[in-house]
Order: sequence, then structure tokens, then C-alpha cells
Amino acid sequence: MRFIHTADIHLDSPLKGLEVHEDAPVEEIRIATRRAFDRLIELAVEEEVDFVLIAGDLYDGDWKDYNTGHFFVDRLGRLAKAGIRVFLVTGNHDAASQITRTMPLPGNTTLFPSARPQSVQLDDLGVFIHGQSYPSRAVTENLAARYPQREAGYFNIGLLHTSLTGREGHENYAPCSTDELLSKGYDYWALGHVHRREVVAEDPWIVFPGNIQGRHIRETGAKGATLVVVEDGRIVDVAQRELDVLRWSLCNIDLSGCATRDVVHEQVRHAMENAQQLAGGKALALRLLLEGRCPMHAELHARSDRWTEEFRAIAISMGDIWLEKVQFRTRRMADLDDILDGNSPLAGLLRSIECLEFGDAPLTTLVPDLADLKRKMPPELLDDDSLLENPSAALTELREEVRELLIARMLHQGGEA
Repeated sequence: MRFIHTADIHLDSPLKGLEVHEDAPVEEIRIATRRAFDRLIELAVEEEVDFVLIAGDLYDGDWKDYNTGHFFVDRLGRLAKAGIRVFLVTGNHDAASQITRTMPLPGNTTLFPSARPQSVQLDDLGVFIHGQSYPSRAVTENLAARYPQREAGYFNIGLLHTSLTGREGHENYAPCSTDELLSKGYDYWALGHVHRREVVAEDPWIVFPGNIQGRHIRETGAKGATLVVVEDGRIVDVAQRELDVLRWSLCNIDLSGCATRDVVHEQVRHAMENAQQLAGGKALALRLLLEGRCPMHAELHARSDRWTEEFRAIAISMGDIWLEKVQFRTRRMADLDDILDGNSPLAGLLRSIECLEFGDAPLTTLVPDLADLKRKMPPELLDDDSLLENPSAALTELREEVRELLIARMLHQGGEA
């Protein structure tokens, strides 16, 4: 027996951070999740799996139109023609309360109900699959507690969308413990909700497969699904299969000692080449993080827009690389007191800027309408890097950028490096 475990497909979800750039592959970005899902379908057919498990968040919220649903049922039809069954539960993004449109599903597909756990028996394979969908977006109760104990004499699978005891960057939905899952006696737990692949346990197997296509810079690295092989009622292989079509990468570049523009360009190009090689030929969405004590520090911060466009040109020249963002985190070669005469007016002003604080009041207190705006916005449109979603971290970063920009501009105009 062979089956595929996938989750968090977020069909037709926009990829954040690239579409605003004129050189970005807008069409590739728009259909990336569909292309990754097509690769999932191809994998299932090629591997001749018996069934596919989808552990929630097939969709990314309510559809803009019926095209999303039409696409999905068309691909299910391809699996049906290959004799492959599909079993799915909904998660927080595609819960019953989130999706107002519906599509009749083909006969090879089972959608588990949201009222209570259901068990599906596959006598031809000797399998029981237990699952429950989300009735609403925010499910804070422990769904696993109501799942039945294993059916003796069968290979038992639990299908569940959960955060377990909590995972960074994910809402704490359908919380439960690993020990609680183990107590059910199942042979495999097919989980969803966490977008980074994680093998929680191996005896029995408890797996988050991660999502099949990274959607923004916080979802870096290979993305795909899990292929499981069972022989004589025992799991003999659990393997990740890559499915993503556009790879996200965060590139840390140490510019320590870089004293000229050409050397900076060379370091950036080298880092891009390495990232491109690691992506294995896939299109690459890249964020650069420039670090280190650097003689070019003042120049980099004073003219960050110009440098960003130069780095973007390097990416374009290499092909299939799109620069999402550049973060300038380099440091000065020496403290200000070592650079300037401590008694000069310029030194005093620069020290004042270095100590500049913007206050620690919450942004929603300073601008009350932002809190109301955040409540009205769909969660999938909020970016963890934004002032709305993570105001403390965003303001801290903004303060540092403003402070370094002011100092760099004054040092640059004053003729200092």
C-alpha cells in the first residue's frame, strides 16, 4: 500500500512580496500554488498510490469566483480516472464558515464532517481513516480527544488539522499533546496546519508534511508532500517529495571588510549563485540580509534605494531570480567617537541621533484606526513583517533603519566613511 499525505495547499493564495516589482514573474506567482498542486497529482499517478490524504487548508479562504473550485474538482477527476481515492478534512482557512461556495465532489473523494469525528473503513486495503473537519475558522477545542481508539486488525490513520502544543507563527488551533495522539494507538497521524515539514514522532509516525508551495519569505526552503509505503501492515518508508515551483530563500551576506562597490557586487553575486544552485533549477525569490562591519556602511545606508536596484539588476542578469527585499544591517567600522572630534558640533548631533528614540507606545494607541483596520482585514492578507501584524518588531526595525540612515547621510555629506 502507498499513500500521499499533504496539507496546507492554500490553492490560489497570492505569493506575497514580489508582485509589486515590474520585473517579477507575475503569471508564475499567480499560478504557483496550482502548478505545485498539479505536481502533486502527477506524483500520485506516477507512484500509483492507493489514496491521497489532505490534512486541511486546501483553500486559502473564500474563493474570488468558482474557478478555484472548478480547478480542484478537475484534478480530483484525474485521480478518479487513475483509481486513486482522496480523503480530506478542512482547516482554519477552508472551514465550513469560511467557504460560502461549494462544488459537488467526485465519487473518489471523502470530506470528513465537522460535527464529530468519522471513521472510514477501506476493507480492500485493511485501513481505517479517522478524521474531522473544522466547523469554523478558530477551533480552540481539542478535537483529538473525541477521536476513537484504533480498530484492531486494521492499519489506522488519524487525519487532523492541529497546532499540537503550539508552533511559532501558527495560531493555536485544535490543541492537543503528542502523548494524546499516541494513546489512540494509530499507525500514522497525518497532520496539517504547520507549514514547515516536521516529523514529530516515528513510532508511530506523526508528521506535518508542510505546505506544497512557499508563499512568502517566512516559508523558505523545499516544500512538498510525504509519500508513505506500507508493507504487511507496517510502514517501511516515509519520504518527502519536493513539489514547489518557486523557491523562497533568505540570503545572509557578510560584507565585513568590503571596501569598494565592485567587491560588494561580487559578494552579492556569489551569494545569489549559491542560492540558485541550492534551488535546483527552480525559480528563486530572494531576500538579501547584508551584515558585518563594513567600510561601505555609510554609503550603503545613505543610498540604499540605489544599491537595491543594482542588486536587482544582478539578479535579473542571472535569470529566474527575483529580489523580494534587501535589508541593510551592516555596522560602522568604528564608533562615532573614534571617527569624529568629540567636541565638534557634528559629533554632538550624530550622538544625539544615535540615541534617538521614537517612544514605545503601541502603534494602535498612536493611530487607533489601525486596530479596527486589522480586525476587518482577512488574516491571509496580513504579513508578519507588517506594522499591523507585528508592530513591536516592525517599529524596532524601522527605528534602527531611520537612525542608521540619518547617521549615514550626515557622515557621507561630512566626508567620513
